[in-house]
Amino acid sequence: MIQPHRVGAKIKLMKITILGTGCPKCKTLERNVREAVTEMNLDAEVTKEEDIINIMNYGIMRTPGLVIDEKVVSSGHLLSVKQVKDLLGA
Repeated sequence: MIQPHRVGAKIKLMKITILGTGCPKCKTLERNVREAVTEMNLDAEVTKEEDIINIMNYGIMRTPGLVIDEKVVSSGHLLSVKQVKDLLGA
């Protein structure tokens, strides 16, 4: 299960990035990720990267993509809320 990282006395929040240029699947993945984070009561920063050059820098060729703590965990698949929760360790 992915948890906030403890760095000294501080807790480093989980960083989740959705990679996508704005297509319907990318928008749905963003909604599913936000819903999963809320349901799991996680302290996470959720952002969306829409710049194609930045997306390509992650090494993916198909969107939507999902990155957790700078590690690509999914590419080219629309994940359900349950699938996202599984990746987050529910």
